[in-house]
Amino acid sequence: MSSLNKVLLIGRLGKDPELRYTPDGTPVASFSLATSENWTDKNGTRQEVTEWHNIVAWSRLADLSKRYLAKGRQVYIEGRIRSRDWTDRDGNKRRTTEIIASQMVLLGSRPQDTENNVHPMEPVSRGTAEPESSFGAAGITDSDIPF
Repeated sequence: MSSLNKVLLIGRLGKDPELRYTPDGTPVASFSLATSENWTDKNGTRQEVTEWHNIVAWSRLADLSKRYLAKGRQVYIEGRIRSRDWTDRDGNKRRTTEIIASQMVLLGSRPQDTENNVHPMEPVSRGTAEPESSFGAAGITDSDIPF
């Protein structure tokens, strides 16, 4: 194996996903995901550090993200790290690092759910993390979602 770029995260959304479309109509969702690390220091004091991750989901995962994810929702994300350079409105060069989601599993219940019969979603895989030019209309119906 020459290299490996794989990320596995379980965390909670910091805000609702934002959905936009590429010029050819491919959906792209982005959202922030918080993961926390907890430990007890040598003085016995509990410590916690939260890391925020920028998540990008394409095509079917983008649609599912917008439909089922909301601020506070716990989710498992599998994907790869991608860094990209861009220029902001003021002409400053910027660099951002993102997780390109390839698989997503909803965990627990939605923050507003009060029913006990909400089940986690089966793993949903995008196949490739970014759309191909031949991406077709692989429509999803409510029967594809297990809850």
